[in-house]
Amino acid sequence: MNTFTDQYALVKRTREALFTYCESIPYEDYVHGLDEFAGASMHYLLIHVAYCYRYWIGVQGLQLAEFKSAIHNENEIQLVFREIDTLVERFIDKYQDRWKVPLIVKIPFQDELEPRTPLYMFTHTITHEFHHKGQIVSIGRHLGHIPPVTDLRA
Repeated sequence: MNTFTDQYALVKRTREALFTYCESIPYEDYVHGLDEFAGASMHYLLIHVAYCYRYWIGVQGLQLAEFKSAIHNENEIQLVFREIDTLVERFIDKYQDRWKVPLIVKIPFQDELEPRTPLYMFTHTITHEFHHKGQIVSIGRHLGHIPPVTDLRA
């Protein structure tokens, strides 16, 4: 049993509920940015979450080249998250016995390199996703779309 694999499986389960909700939203609302969320839309926030995983897990954690592909629509977003699932699996395998060993990484929007552990990178990407999941649900609610429960259920 790997606790990190089990934890990420729960993350994926809540993400699927969010994707189902997003698919039910009319496109014009799905891409509509709200001032209350710094102009962000549901679509934008999902892309932002995907890019965070690509950067921390793929580029910094697995030392992969920068990802150049853009994400344009919901189908592409879900495909990219399947790619991210594979990256996370590789990341968990790579660091399974070295979660607290610091790596020297480039912090976005800073010139400095700083130490961050794989545990930090894994935790950061998950908490970042859940933060924005809450915003996505709130945006939908602001636009009159009542969300289902997207939290974990037994």
